[in-house]
Parts: sequence; structure tokens; C-alpha cells
Amino acid sequence: MALDIRQMAAQAANVRASDIFVKSGNQPMMRLNGKIRPLGDDYPQLGSEDVEQLAYGIMTHEQIGRFERRHELDLAFTVDGVARFRANVYKQRGTIGLVLRVIPLEIYSIEQLGLPKTVADFASLRQGLVLVTGPTGCGKSTTLAAIIDLINRNRRCNIVTVEDPIEFVHPDKKAIVNQREIGIDTDSFTDALKAVVRQSPDVILIGEMRDVETMNVALAAAETGHLVFSTVHTCSAAETMDRIMNMFPPHDKPMVCMRLSVSLKGIVSQKLIPRIDKDSRIAALEVMVANPTISKLIEEGRSGQIYQAIGEGDFWGMQTMNQGLDRFFKARIISEEEAIANAGNVTELRQMMRRT
Repeated sequence: MALDIRQMAAQAANVRASDIFVKSGNQPMMRLNGKIRPLGDDYPQLGSEDVEQLAYGIMTHEQIGRFERRHELDLAFTVDGVARFRANVYKQRGTIGLVLRVIPLEIYSIEQLGLPKTVADFASLRQGLVLVTGPTGCGKSTTLAAIIDLINRNRRCNIVTVEDPIEFVHPDKKAIVNQREIGIDTDSFTDALKAVVRQSPDVILIGEMRDVETMNVALAAAETGHLVFSTVHTCSAAETMDRIMNMFPPHDKPMVCMRLSVSLKGIVSQKLIPRIDKDSRIAALEVMVANPTISKLIEEGRSGQIYQAIGEGDFWGMQTMNQGLDRFFKARIISEEEAIANAGNVTELRQMMRRT
């Protein structure tokens, strides 16, 4: 059969797969409900020339030149009426590999995603920093897209996003939305973020906190009256605080703690857990709200005590990952095995489930 990357992408999107994997020496594969499986039985084992043809078919001449210099490239493309796809093209063992992430054209609402009201409350803030964290493929971009869309539908403001590459596309609704892509609209996160405060933004979305400079600019924007959203690859609020602290030299940490205690408004940490019916996954969340207790712990650098404060913060809409998992287990949405496998503190969750 003729190989067409857009046809493969559409096939994966139609069965609600999250990723497509293309490499020489194997047939195309996909990730469906967290598990790797063949994209289809009728696809042959791919040779290196097949993969090169598929990869080059979604790149412009400029992108091909950049890939051949650097041997890796991020890009995005849309299959009309099907989905948008984020692609990473790379080299492995001298041949080209390709991974596509499926991004729905429809932006799901916070209610459709089953996220708690506290997440929606972050959209009503006027300034500060909100972080969405979790491992790769846990739905961070989907959650952020839902928050940005909520702002877009309800507030007359200017939203600027800096992404690598652009994932969800936000049409103007009540807000103006400017989306800038690294490598196409700007050279780097650093260049884009230096200029973003001169673009009169009310809301800024930074695709990923990668380094000290990005974090400094994000904090400065939050301190000067902007609402800033971003992602970090960590699995809990406490771990996120440790990661941020460790970005900076030791002598800067007291000042960073002070700045974060004022600017940080919340952290949402999430994982995608297979439902008992195995046909889909649900997001289990740890939600931290920067109430006075949390802000004081951040100011004093006591990240180790944040977990306990979250567990006791139900009044503020907070919950630990274990509390979220326990609620899903009680509601028979996820199995005991999946809950335990994704627990932050296994002993604590076993005790909670035993009480259940």
C-alpha cells in the first residue's frame, strides 16, 4: 500500500490514539489508552527510505535544511477536518525516526475534561504565575488550552502564547490571541519573552519553563501585573518548587523564594489514568492554591511541608494526588492496581483505600 503520513495521522486520530511512532525496521505504531500497538495490520515493515519520505513530506525546505544540520526538529501541521499534529523528527542509529502527537481540533472545556472547579478559578485571576506540571503525555497542553479558551470566551484581553511548536490553535473570541512559534515567528523562547511585555499582553502562555532565564522573565511578567501560565516536567507541587529552586545559584535562592511567594498562585500536577472500562483515560490531579500558609512555606523555602498543607487545604479547593486517586477509586472509575501504580505515597494511599 502507498505510504501517506497524513493518512496514518488521520487513522490514529479517528481511534483517539495519542501518539504515532514511525521508524525503520518496524511497522507504524500508535499509543492508544497508554499502550503501544500497531497502527494497522496492513502496514508493512518500513525501510529507512520509507521513513525519510514520510518525514520530509511534512517539512518545508527550510525545515529540512534545519533538520539536516541539527538532526532533530519540532514542527506542527494540520490535517483538515481531522486533527492537528505535533511532530518530532530525529535521527536514531543513522536513520530517521518520527513521533507525532495527536492534538484535537476542538478545544475541550474544563467541564468536559472533568477537571475540578479550582482549575477554572485560575482563569479568573488578573495577575500571577500558574504552573501545570506532569510527565510527558499527561495532558498538560490540553488542560492549559482549556484554561486559555475559558479566558478567551469570557474576557476582553490580549493573550500572547510562545510555543515550540504551536499545539492548540485559539481563534479570537472575546479576547485577541497572538500565538508565536519558535523557529517560525521568533528565534527562541528568550527572544520572544524579552519582547512579549512590549506587546501589551494581559495573559501570557509560555510553552515550557526550560531554564533560569525563562523563569526569570516569567516571574518578572507576573510581578508586573500579567497572568502567566506555563508547564514544568515534574510530578508534584513540592517537586516543582525544588526544581525551580535548583535552577538558581544557592546565593539567589532566598530572593527567588520571596518572589515566588508573592507571584505563584497555583500548581496543577496531573497524570492520565486508564479507566476501569479501558476505553479511555482520566486526569488525576494534585491541586495547590497559594493560600497564606502555602505562600509562607514557599517564602521560607520549606517545600517539604507543602504536601501536608495541600492535604489539609480542602477549604481552598486543594487536593493531593493520593486524595484524587482515592476519590476515583471510591467512585469505581479506576482500579486499585492503577491507583497504587500512580500513587505519590503508596503507604498513605493504601491506608486511605483501606478506610474506603
